[in-house]
Amino acid sequence: MDTKDWLVVAAVVAAGCALWAAVLLVRVFKARRLLLDAGAPLRDKALFWVAVLYTVSPVDLIPDPVYLDDVGVLLLALRSLHAAAARLPAAEDARRR
Repeated sequence: MDTKDWLVVAAVVAAGCALWAAVLLVRVFKARRLLLDAGAPLRDKALFWVAVLYTVSPVDLIPDPVYLDDVGVLLLALRSLHAAAARLPAAEDARRR
């Protein structure tokens, strides 16, 4: 493979990571709705904003053409948001219905 082929492969991988990060960001915003209940701790609500700010900030652990650090932060935020929502009493009431 020559240089042009490697550049195309790198561009496709970068585009895939960017798309994955965008999808996860949308999922984080949807998961935030679960925490709008007044019983959610401030820590869990703040985690949402930290993940969003990190994703859109120009300062990253890994340079921006590779969105793996953004994807990792968003996955961590999603996992934590869903765990927090499961601990809420309102979530338990909604599951019983």
